[in-house]
Amino acid sequence: MPDGVESALIRYYQELVLYLSRTLGDRQAAADVTQETFLRLLDRKTGERIEQPRAFLYRTATNLSIDLHRRTRVRRAEELETLDREGVLDERCPQEEASRQQQLRLLQRALDELSEPCRQAFLLRKVEGCSHLEIAERMGISRDMVEKHIVNAMKHCRVRLKAWGGQS
Repeated sequence: MPDGVESALIRYYQELVLYLSRTLGDRQAAADVTQETFLRLLDRKTGERIEQPRAFLYRTATNLSIDLHRRTRVRRAEELETLDREGVLDERCPQEEASRQQQLRLLQRALDELSEPCRQAFLLRKVEGCSHLEIAERMGISRDMVEKHIVNAMKHCRVRLKAWGGQS
């Protein structure tokens, strides 16, 4: 590690994490963006000396946090678009409405088979749109556990709907 990077890491790491924590509202994401910032500093191709390392680090960290926000927003929009495409039906068609109602009954039946924490995490995410962090705080469990509950619920519902002849 070049001396300048090492001294910048020691000098500005905590400061950047605190700044990004306030900006992003998530300490883990802030630590990840800070780490990526220092990796960008290390990966610089030019051998030019950075005149203002603190300003360079803040600009890089800000840009990376903006990129993270955009990726997250795009991912959420994609999820909503997928749900919209899957859920768009011509309400004037009785057969499609009956099929949709059957799918909802099957989904409710599959959800009823889940444990309460698993069902609750799934509904908070998919129906109320809560983030994993919000769900973890509400339920008093870790974010990893929230993710496991949601994944397990989705797998369970997919398997059950397929087994019952519904769409997966």
